[in-house]
Amino acid sequence: MISLGKVRTGIGIILVISLLLTLHLYGGLKDNYRRLSSQFAEQVAINKDYQERVQKLHELDTRHTQELTNAKTEIDNLRDAVKSANKRVYVRAECPKSGTDTTSGMDDSRPATLARDAEPDYFDLLGQLETLEKQYLGLREYYFTECKK
Repeated sequence: MISLGKVRTGIGIILVISLLLTLHLYGGLKDNYRRLSSQFAEQVAINKDYQERVQKLHELDTRHTQELTNAKTEIDNLRDAVKSANKRVYVRAECPKSGTDTTSGMDDSRPATLARDAEPDYFDLLGQLETLEKQYLGLREYYFTECKK
């Protein structure tokens, strides 16, 4: 028969082995926890930076879109004012002088204006120029904000 001392020794050995195995597993889990905790903190910092960049881009986009909308509204208002004859479109131009000093009977002090059929094209070009300018300024600001870090 097995003596009581041998049983106690066997149980003691099993307890010691169990304790050592538990400590070994705990140490591995502790190392994994530290590593994962560090990676998590790093990812949180990356996500925070990303959110800030997205917010800045959203603000840039909103501002430039609002500026473009304001410019287009102003152009439309000018177009309507010219169409209703409240305002006129003047063109800075120099007319070539003829070699003779004859009087033409025309008033030279009056500014040159666009022909009525050319006015819509003028406003279309003005609107396209505003759009291109706002797109350029937006891309330039995006470049200096995001790409040139």
